[in-house]
Amino acid sequence: MASLSVKPGQRFTLPDWQNNSILISADAEQQRYHSHHIRQEGRALRNETGNQAKWDEHNSRTQLKDRIASVDRWRETLARCLTEIDLEIDALTKMKEAAENALQAKNLCLDVAIECLTFRESRRDIDVVRDPVEEELHREVKVIEKTKEDLQQRIDDAFKQLCLLKEARQQLSCDHRHKVEALELDRQCMSFNLTSGNISFKVNPTRIPYGTTAIHEWEQNSQRNKERAVAEMKASVDLRGAITLTIAQTNNELDAQRIATEFALRKRMRDMEAALSELRWQEQNTLEEIAEMEEEIRQLEEDIRKRTLDLKVAHTRLETRTYRPHMELCRDQAQYGLTDEVQQLEGIIRVLQQKRTESQDALDALYRQLHRIQTDIGYKTNSLQLDNKCMDTRKKLVVPVEKFEPEVDAVNRTRNLPRNSQLEL
Repeated sequence: MASLSVKPGQRFTLPDWQNNSILISADAEQQRYHSHHIRQEGRALRNETGNQAKWDEHNSRTQLKDRIASVDRWRETLARCLTEIDLEIDALTKMKEAAENALQAKNLCLDVAIECLTFRESRRDIDVVRDPVEEELHREVKVIEKTKEDLQQRIDDAFKQLCLLKEARQQLSCDHRHKVEALELDRQCMSFNLTSGNISFKVNPTRIPYGTTAIHEWEQNSQRNKERAVAEMKASVDLRGAITLTIAQTNNELDAQRIATEFALRKRMRDMEAALSELRWQEQNTLEEIAEMEEEIRQLEEDIRKRTLDLKVAHTRLETRTYRPHMELCRDQAQYGLTDEVQQLEGIIRVLQQKRTESQDALDALYRQLHRIQTDIGYKTNSLQLDNKCMDTRKKLVVPVEKFEPEVDAVNRTRNLPRNSQLEL
């Protein structure tokens, strides 16, 4: 009879065995259920966090785009304002120079009036009287001094306004430069993505930097800079209009006073001055026509240059297409179009060159005619100088320096100055 080497353990009953199996199955079922629940929660969490991250990134990108658009609109507004204020500074500077030229021109009037008074001090005996001519000369001196004071005041006002304009421009320029830098940084932020090589963790990225401003403060600052620039430009436009009016009024006053002073001296010279006036009118018109013809010639030469560049482009395209390989080297519609373009451009250039030659011939004829007019003016001026020494002295006032009246549109900023260059033929 066989025997066991080890004493058998405790023996369990069949119900215990069955209960143990049931317990193991229940535990396994419970663990599987718990694991399935955790997996479902993890999947839901992954979907939720992924969607949340995508929407957050989308919202951040949208907000960046909106911010870039807002900053860019202000940048364009400030850029336009900068352009306008630059034009206004240039226009006011030119107007100030015009006022300075007009003020300088008054020195000639004053010198002539004093010189005429000095001449009349040489009268003798009964002729040393205070006649209307002398009274008009004294009145002319007072008018000139008053106009010089008015012009000097306008020049001082223009200088102060230029300082204000440049200060406003400095603020605009600084604001514009800051917005350009901010746009560059925000656009760099827009370019970042998951594969960018320069992304990394930063120390306390959510901190609020020192000097941070609120959005309404940011917008108010730009609005304030713009409004100040607009206000200064409006003040400058008004000042330019006032300067133009002052120059015109002073010139009109001096013209009226000069006419009153010279009325008695001009009786024997009217016929000659009428002819001289006609010649000067012809000279001015001829100078204007010369300027327009010179501008036309420059425009023709510019058109010739542009059409030549167009022809070069067409030639280069045709030459480049000759290197197409094998069957690609065909005479397609593009080839015909380029050939027609070359022929058209060559014809256009010939016509433009012919017109330039004709314009140059016409310009030469204008210069010859101008020389004839100026020579005749010289003859007639010399004849007038022989009439009377005092009248000869006052003829200095007829020089265009005194007649200088800048035609400046205070709104459109147009400026048309008379030509003062001398032609040497």
